[in-house]
Amino acid sequence: MKAEDVVNARFTPTKFREGYSQDEVDTFLERIRSALAADDATGAGVAGITVEDVVQSRFTPTKFRDGYSQDDVDDFLDQVVAELRTRAR
Repeated sequence: MKAEDVVNARFTPTKFREGYSQDEVDTFLERIRSALAADDATGAGVAGITVEDVVQSRFTPTKFRDGYSQDDVDDFLDQVVAELRTRAR
């Protein structure tokens, strides 16, 4: 996974069923993107985000307003965790 994969991540939008706050998810993804980009550029390791940060991330649930599919976001964050573990080796 590269920083551009985070930028290109797309999630199913929700409105009438529960989802995650788009703004909160987008802000967290920017943090992930930035950390991966720095590591891609320097090879010095991922700084600024840890596996624990991703695992413990929580987003405000939405209902009757725009959100992202919880399953889509959770699946993508599982991929981020796997990538961070791989880079830590």
